[in-house]
Amino acid sequence: MKVLLTGLGALFFTCYWADNFDPASPQGARVLLTGAIAGVGEELAHHSARLGSHLVLTARTEAFLQVVGNCRKLGAPKVVFIAADMASREVPERVVQFALDKLGGLDYLVRNHLGAAPAGTRAHSAQGTSGSCSHRLRVNFLSYVQLTSLALPSLTDSQGSLVVVSSLLGRVPTSFSSPYSGAKFALDSFFGSLQRELDVQDVNVAITICVLGLQDRASAKEGVGPHQALLSQGPKAALAVIRGSATWVSHVFYPWRFHVLCLLRAWLPRPRAWFIRQELNVTATAAA
Repeated sequence: MKVLLTGLGALFFTCYWADNFDPASPQGARVLLTGAIAGVGEELAHHSARLGSHLVLTARTEAFLQVVGNCRKLGAPKVVFIAADMASREVPERVVQFALDKLGGLDYLVRNHLGAAPAGTRAHSAQGTSGSCSHRLRVNFLSYVQLTSLALPSLTDSQGSLVVVSSLLGRVPTSFSSPYSGAKFALDSFFGSLQRELDVQDVNVAITICVLGLQDRASAKEGVGPHQALLSQGPKAALAVIRGSATWVSHVFYPWRFHVLCLLRAWLPRPRAWFIRQELNVTATAAA
């Protein structure tokens, strides 16, 4: 029995951590990347450029010249940018059509844009909380669904990939993040169900859900409310996303130990909050 368990364990780790990433596979790929101006999104753009992908980049602001210039220097054969605020219902359709016009189709749709995560709902009035949740769901969930619906025909033709950059807070809820966490839980459920539907219909489109730590941007800092958080390293997290999506894995966890935390979530409910605080280095700040 001991030998059998050891063999099964070795097989699991071999399969789980097998590295079959081919750096040549993203070369020439047509990529639509949202939230590309800062943090993990900027690093995703840089890595994709190094690998020779054609890029359409989006973000809320038009302060994009440096990112576009960097991507061109890094080797991207084509880089174009469109300013897009995903809080507007008509924007996803405009963005996808822009990408199809510029690239002639899509091989990857990478959704990384992020609506600011407010402090917990107790900090707001009922009316403010309702409006806050509605806005976050629009940006962090509904726009992801809309982009997917619009891009799926082209991705079906190219047998491409849908990449969802999500968060640990979409797997393990914690305090001071209820609207944001709710939207991320919805992403995990929606795209998990969609993958099964595509499999049943023999649609050869991969879906990769990426469970990351907090991203290094101001809106992520706001998301922990009266706390301070240690943020995930953008370049390494972005590379993990690219490797996972290129090899069609269903989930990417960065850091990898987040996978263990997600597995333990239902088994150890009491130590969970302590473990999360240790992982994110969250400490309460003194009152002013």
